[in-house]
Amino acid sequence: MVPAPADLGIEVLRVPEGAPVDLDLRLEAVMEGVLVTGTARAALDGECARCLEPISDDVEVTFQELFVYDDVRGQEPSEEDDGVSNLEGDLLDLEPLLRDAVVLALPFQPLCEDDCPGLCAECGARLADDPDHAHEAPIDPRWTALMQLENNPEQSN
Repeated sequence: MVPAPADLGIEVLRVPEGAPVDLDLRLEAVMEGVLVTGTARAALDGECARCLEPISDDVEVTFQELFVYDDVRGQEPSEEDDGVSNLEGDLLDLEPLLRDAVVLALPFQPLCEDDCPGLCAECGARLADDPDHAHEAPIDPRWTALMQLENNPEQSN
């Protein structure tokens, strides 16, 4: 278990900073460096993209990355090496790998329920709490003058 780094997630769904992240890692020495294969599990907190209700969920992601030794890569980095992770001495930085895996696994628009109706566009009421919520149909502005005549019959004489 390790504490979650800051900003692990998207704006509406994230792993809280400092929350425990359970890592199960396998490190293998290969000719070019170290192959890291792993699974990460963590709790998520956020809000529904439609009704803004709190969401609590879990995420489990798998990842694999080759961390290359500095001497194998050579002194001059080439254009094809831009996506390659490097070992820094005997250390490797898993945070970018974990961040990419978690962010890609999250739904683009998380929902509290698959059929969440969201909020009323006119007043902001949560439609799941009041399914029969309705407003009077808006009056076409072209009929406003006639409506005023109907409401004040004295003016029509």
